[in-house]
Amino acid sequence: MGIHAAERPAGRLGRLPQRQILADDVYETLKALVMDHAIKPGSRMNIDALARDLGVSQTPVREALARLESDGLAVKEPLRGYSATPLLSREDFEQLFEARFLLEPWAAARAAERAAPEERRRLLSEVETAPEVPPEGDYDAYRDLTAHDQRFHSLVHRLSGNLLVAEMFERTHCHLHIFRLYYGSNIGRQAVAEHRRIAEAVASGDPRAADEAMRHHLTASRDRLRPVFAET
Repeated sequence: MGIHAAERPAGRLGRLPQRQILADDVYETLKALVMDHAIKPGSRMNIDALARDLGVSQTPVREALARLESDGLAVKEPLRGYSATPLLSREDFEQLFEARFLLEPWAAARAAERAAPEERRRLLSEVETAPEVPPEGDYDAYRDLTAHDQRFHSLVHRLSGNLLVAEMFERTHCHLHIFRLYYGSNIGRQAVAEHRRIAEAVASGDPRAADEAMRHHLTASRDRLRPVFAET
């Protein structure tokens, strides 16, 4: 499986170096393999073998694995190298949502209290420009939706004005781990609709409504995914 570097638009500093384009492509390819379980949870990721399979040198593979480690999708162990992280256990899943219930309703309420008009418009714009919800498929199909999910929740946290809370949330990479558990088009449609209600509550300047909209979203998201553990 070879990789062909995609052409990127030239930015202020000109076209990106070919090496950077290649590194990004290797990262996205390996990320998709992990998200789709083509690289099975918990399995080792041999740098030599991956480089051969992708038709690239070891350097972009090493860089990609380091980025996956920062995403929480890979772990590096002494003398063993990299392996894909396991899927969330039921206990991990419940604890993740417990943490989200502590952070996110508060952040939504604070955003409603303090966000400037242009910040409120930015949050509404994120919802209005959300990608089309794809049918059930592989990570390439729902990657844009995952990115929207992360951007939306991160923006709510940043609009709270507490950057420490925002950074704590972002380090969980919770949306990658949740979509890795299961993706269904119905889940995507409901999540986008719930995001709209949160954004409208924040934009209206109503902290109580923003808190309640976020709690509703988290409760619904948790309940949509709990059956995954009953099936395993």
